[in-house]
Amino acid sequence: MAIQRSRRLRKKMHIDEFQELGFSVNFTFPEGSSEEEIDSSVDALINEVIEPNGLAFDGSGYLQWEGLICLEKSGKCTEEHQELVRNWLNARQLKDVRVSELFDVWWD
Repeated sequence: MAIQRSRRLRKKMHIDEFQELGFSVNFTFPEGSSEEEIDSSVDALINEVIEPNGLAFDGSGYLQWEGLICLEKSGKCTEEHQELVRNWLNARQLKDVRVSELFDVWWD
C-alpha cells in the first residue's frame, strides 16, 4: 500500500512537485590570471547568465572554481540551463569546464 503524503509534508521535504534540481559546475582560470580578471569574469557570469535566467550560484575558488547552480526560486533547472552555463564558460576559454548531471539539491 503506497503512503500518501500531504502537500505540506511534500513541500517541507522538497519531494514530488516540490523537488528542486540543480547542478554543480567546475572551471579553472588560466595560470597567471589576475584577481581583477577573475573577479570580472565571475561578475560577468552572474550578470550575463545566472541572474537573467533566474538562477542562483553558490561557488568559490581562485584559479579553480567549483559551485552549485540552482533556480533562485524553488523549481527545477533544465538541460538548457546547463548548456547556457557550459557554453558561456567555454566561450570565455576557461579550462577544465565540467557541468554535472542534474541532481536533487536537497537529497543528493
